[in-house]
Amino acid sequence: MKQENATVIEHHNFQGDYRILHFAAPTVGPLVQPGQFLELQVPQLGDRILRRPFSIYKADAESVSILYKPVGRGTESMRLLNVGDAVNIIGPLGNGYPELSEGKTPVLVAGGYGNAALYLKAKELPVQGVAFFGGRSALDILCIDEFKALGWDVRVTTNDGSLGTEGLVTDAFDPWLTEQNTDVELFVCGPNPMLKAMGDRAIEHGFTAWLSLDENMACGVGACLTCVIKRKTADGWEWARCCKDGPIFESREIIWED
Repeated sequence: MKQENATVIEHHNFQGDYRILHFAAPTVGPLVQPGQFLELQVPQLGDRILRRPFSIYKADAESVSILYKPVGRGTESMRLLNVGDAVNIIGPLGNGYPELSEGKTPVLVAGGYGNAALYLKAKELPVQGVAFFGGRSALDILCIDEFKALGWDVRVTTNDGSLGTEGLVTDAFDPWLTEQNTDVELFVCGPNPMLKAMGDRAIEHGFTAWLSLDENMACGVGACLTCVIKRKTADGWEWARCCKDGPIFESREIIWED
């Protein structure tokens, strides 16, 4: 983990309301592993001093990129960032996705812009598989061309049927799974209801699912305890911090709260 004053080198609309922020970050960029995140000090927020967590979309030896959607005061303020502005970031934070197990077929599953957090994993994996992306509408399905360019078979679902199959991402995943005779391993990112649904399927069918939990990681370093979840242990359970012990957990570890 490093702290860096990163310089905005690109900031533009990506699709619909979604935007891309690309920073020059030669300190943080080389350290990034797929599935990690950074905490950004949003400018012009006055007394609101807490940083905002963002999954890392792309990274290399010189830079990092995040994909975000303005939905509140913090992300709305980010729209004002211009090329050349300096933004303080901390990262990379958390534990990334583990390596693909030997002999397994990788499957990516994402809801909303969770697929942006899976891009680095898709790029790193030694073999390509199937990627299931779900969203409310066509405008919420991002980065399809980028994943296809890497050789992934992309399957899309939308709640309103404006792109791909109408329904939830599980409506595409479930029939596909019944036809498989290979061992699969899931890498998943998205809202918690989708994470639970995919984790339940992994447990039921006996395969591994790595879930990136969507919790309020206010500090990013394990100090504030706003992102704790219950994690199973040999003796029962313990509190685990999503930002420090995660955000990636195996589905069998998690005790979901009603």
